[in-house]
Amino acid sequence: MELSFKGRKALVRVDFNVPLDSDFNITDDTRIQAALPTIRKILDDGGSAILMSHLGRPQKKRKDDGSIDVEKFTLKHLVPHLSNLLETEVFFSPETTGTQASEMAGKLQPGQVLLLENTRFQAEEASGDDAFAEALAALADCYVNDAFGTAHRAHASTTTVAKYFKPEDRSFGFLMDKEIKNANKVLHDPERPLVAIIGGAKVSDKILLLERLIEFVDKLVVGGGMAYTFMKAQGGSIGNSLCEDDRLQLAGELLKKANQRGVELLLPQDSVVADNFAADANTKVCPSNDIPDGWMGLDIGPEAVKSFSEIIETAKTILWNGPMGVFEMDAFANGTREAAKAVASSTRSGAFSLIGGGDSVAAINQLNLADQVSYVSTGGGAMLEFLEGKELPGIQAIKG
Repeated sequence: MELSFKGRKALVRVDFNVPLDSDFNITDDTRIQAALPTIRKILDDGGSAILMSHLGRPQKKRKDDGSIDVEKFTLKHLVPHLSNLLETEVFFSPETTGTQASEMAGKLQPGQVLLLENTRFQAEEASGDDAFAEALAALADCYVNDAFGTAHRAHASTTTVAKYFKPEDRSFGFLMDKEIKNANKVLHDPERPLVAIIGGAKVSDKILLLERLIEFVDKLVVGGGMAYTFMKAQGGSIGNSLCEDDRLQLAGELLKKANQRGVELLLPQDSVVADNFAADANTKVCPSNDIPDGWMGLDIGPEAVKSFSEIIETAKTILWNGPMGVFEMDAFANGTREAAKAVASSTRSGAFSLIGGGDSVAAINQLNLADQVSYVSTGGGAMLEFLEGKELPGIQAIKG
């Protein structure tokens, strides 16, 4: 961030899309914590910060009468915690743009913080509306985008608004900058061998990522439900395991492409299988390509854990996106836990590790290993699209 904030009002797009319990208490403030360095920098420089964010999808979760559930999605619930973290009173505007928002922004003094109401209360946000973006821009002197998690959406507050500021008056925040630099380290400047660990339920969710990774990784470890589509594509018997039959040809093509490029694509030799998709199902271990009818693979087995861990331990650069099994059920969480431990161990030995994707991040956090890996992305879908090679609108808008 090379902007000068002294005596200026900075409009800051943050990602405060945090989980709340039934009493509207924040249950995980990771995203808020991630934005604090940027906010503090603005205040310490003698500027004031006007924060804008979305929370949930209020337009898609309307009440029966068609109205927005303001109480459920208002950012007002975040004000007390944010005030405590910043050790200063955070003012709240009950509207995103409009007379009150303009008046409150106008009165803002250096060192003060104003939080605007949920940007997604306005339908114009998702459509990238020019008039809405221009009204937001009118509140401030400069614009900072520190919401990497929404950079893949061409919304008014993440993308359109940037064009109402001169290039020298717009910037990435510290978090956004870190996300981009760490992803680029994997994409463009990895120390080898580079090992990617990709999990999750469906091949279809990760097609572009898998195709991209095959172009530059040394080893590609595939776990989770998607592994069984690859197993079946190779002629294996997978019982009742999750399989995308319409992706079998694609899986075969990816295997062939990996082989042609000299990329080792590794599938789990064995699996923990269950007779039902339930936490208390009967379980056993069997080869991943020889699962009996009526049984389904829900986690990688002990042999796969051992071989995957050994591969991860040899890596100099690691990308991990997606769980190895049904991580939500303890009976099928071991593969994901052991992958997390191996990534942390390899990092301690000098590897660079980037963790992205909800379940991978949850595993690292649950095991208290977040400080033992190189970087944990807050980006979710945005990080996935960035790694796929897409130009994210929120990034392009700042660059111009």
